[in-house]
Amino acid sequence: MDATRMCALLVGLPEVTIVDVIDHDNYLLVTITTPGPASACCGVVHRHGIREVVLVDLNSFGRSTRLAWRKQRWRCTACGRTWSDENGEIGSPRCALTTRAARWATVQVGQRGRAVSDVASDLGCGWHCVMDAVVAVGEQLVDDPDRFNMVNALGLDETLFARVRPFRQQCWSTQIVDVRRGQLLDVVPGRSSTEPCRWLAARTDAWKASIDWATLDLSTSYRNVFDTMLPRATQVADPFHVVRLANTALDECRHRVQNQTVSHRGRRHDPLYRAQRRLTIARERLSDDQHEKILGLLRCGDPHQEVWFAWNAKEVVRQIYDHTDPDLAVEWVAAISRDFVDREMLFEVRRLGRTIAKWARQICAWHRSRVTNRPTEAINNLVKRVKRVAFGLTNFRHYRVRCLLYAGKPNWDLLPTIQP
Repeated sequence: MDATRMCALLVGLPEVTIVDVIDHDNYLLVTITTPGPASACCGVVHRHGIREVVLVDLNSFGRSTRLAWRKQRWRCTACGRTWSDENGEIGSPRCALTTRAARWATVQVGQRGRAVSDVASDLGCGWHCVMDAVVAVGEQLVDDPDRFNMVNALGLDETLFARVRPFRQQCWSTQIVDVRRGQLLDVVPGRSSTEPCRWLAARTDAWKASIDWATLDLSTSYRNVFDTMLPRATQVADPFHVVRLANTALDECRHRVQNQTVSHRGRRHDPLYRAQRRLTIARERLSDDQHEKILGLLRCGDPHQEVWFAWNAKEVVRQIYDHTDPDLAVEWVAAISRDFVDREMLFEVRRLGRTIAKWARQICAWHRSRVTNRPTEAINNLVKRVKRVAFGLTNFRHYRVRCLLYAGKPNWDLLPTIQP
């Protein structure tokens, strides 16, 4: 067999001719040419020199490999235009990796969640070479118009994107999630209503009309987004955040009573400090001994029974979700909104009652929709995993592409057709 043809088969690239293979200390350098006539132009075309481009390729037999592509340059005698041989299956302009290496790096970083530095170490190249290739290929995957279709329930939630210098200013991002499918639709900067409204404005009217439910976590900014862009959708307050609001009111009451009684923050032997974890547990999950221990600690550290009263208020809020009857939920929330704002109530309980009254419609909507922000929180966990693997990200474009490749469910079958 022809030795040159054997080398071409080992390299695995179509329509190339192996010119030379040089064994360097750190990598193999494979020199190739692409045969074929020049493309037609308006006049006579003749050769105009050779330009060699070195690309990072996939490893060959466990060694880093470089592909030296000797591109034939051509010139038209009539118009003076010059150009070089191009082959998208080998490499693309302004990409330091070959096409197959760029696709492989995109799978490693995007689908498998590997660190860019690890992939760059495997290929024996720099971090920026790999990241630029992942962005070039990944953006075409995540911006595919068929990546997601109609959405029935939409969720919004924020997460901390980065802390930037010089004062470690917090930069946030908003995740837009299909809570029925658990799919990350997109990531926009900030946690205000501006960017989500701009993203929804770019969608079609038919797409927005298909959304029946909009889940949120008691955020005024996100409520403004849904009021403005999705007025037809029914807003649903996440049950976890409603119960957490009641737990926060209980903790604030306990802190206030602690400071009033002993004039300092809680210490390990203080009764209220010892009871803080048990107070947040659901009452039906407490054993008889745990329940008696809580009552004993409150008798010792809560002389006016204020913490005990806030604890019972928290349990009343939790009972909103003990059933699935929409009519009963409306009556129960209305009773809480009416009774908690009484002047004789604790300050923390009155504030809790005002918040529940403000979000009463969204709280009661859960009993009809049964959708929550749980998938959105799960997507946030995947986003944070991307950040942990990267040891922090400051470039929002890189952050968006990596999050959508990992949690956005792109169509990976399109990868062989994409060129960087």
